Amino acid sequence: MATESPAKKLKTDGPLIGTHSGHFHADEALAVSMLRLLPTYANSPLVRTRDPEILKTCHTVVDVGAAYDENQRHFDHHQREFVTTFPGHATKLSSAGLVYMHFGKNIISAVTGLQPGADLDILYEKIYTDFIEAFDANDNGVNVFDPKAVEAAGLTKKFEDRGFSIASVVNRYNYSTNKAADANKTKEQLQQEEDARFAKASDFVGEQFIIELTDRTTAWLPARNAVNQAFEKRLEYDPKGRIMVLPEGMPWADHLYTLEKESAIPEGVEPQVLYVLFPETTEPGSKWRIRAVSKENGGFQNRKDLPDPWKGLRDEQLSEVSGVPGGVFIHAAGFIGGNQTFEGALAMAQKACAF
Repeated sequence: MATESPAKKLKTDGPLIGTHSGHFHADEALAVSMLRLLPTYANSPLVRTRDPEILKTCHTVVDVGAAYDENQRHFDHHQREFVTTFPGHATKLSSAGLVYMHFGKNIISAVTGLQPGADLDILYEKIYTDFIEAFDANDNGVNVFDPKAVEAAGLTKKFEDRGFSIASVVNRYNYSTNKAADANKTKEQLQQEEDARFAKASDFVGEQFIIELTDRTTAWLPARNAVNQAFEKRLEYDPKGRIMVLPEGMPWADHLYTLEKESAIPEGVEPQVLYVLFPETTEPGSKWRIRAVSKENGGFQNRKDLPDPWKGLRDEQLSEVSGVPGGVFIHAAGFIGGNQTFEGALAMAQKACAF
């Protein structure tokens, strides 16, 4: 329950946002932080309570109240009949997905300056797919893979990753670091400290969202045209189209996968690029990198590793074994390497294709 009158806050600040008290999760932490990116809510206070009478004083309520009503600005997903999903997706929304679905385009415009149009639409979908949907799935108990299928296949984890996600970081903010001192505090003091921990969690998740959105806007989105041009020119470097050359380093993988799916592949040309070349820097005389293309959604698996005999070698030893002068290195895992020149990197990629 709030320690200051919600009605007083509503009169003196921006529109009051309400969410539940008690144990909190990543979805409402993100929902609150996203709302505050909008000019309307920039100075909005937050009340964390389960008291229906206090929630009635709130302008916008997320993740509590058992109601989803856009007109009333109620964005809860816990009611039995709730089945809403983001357009084109099957994952049931959490409070994060609900806020993003209704306010996402305005949030993107507020943060990036993008105006309504194709780029904003593309980014709206991309941010949901790559960032928001995982919050929805996590809060609704949806696994990345069907547990029964995983069990039937006899698959087991190589290591435990429960503490590695954004959701796990948010969960850590739920706990006080001084249990002994808590025993002597009043309920009001404990609530204030819980609210403060929620604020930190919300700030953390909001920062991750802004970083994701900013990177997609300033790097991923502009890369679309450059990757498209490089994809069209790939036959200049390999008659089967297995090598793509970029003018500089950029986020290319998503765009490449999309182009491969949507483009008409000429006869005699391979449907997939195996290696991507790009300079280490934009400075003249830069060294060049050769990157094996990962399998889509394949984690660290590549379509074709750089040759096994080259893995882990450097400099003269690499040049001698590969037969290409100017070798710099090949990672031991075979996913990336380098050469002193573009010509050397291209020769390495051409040899790797034929290996």
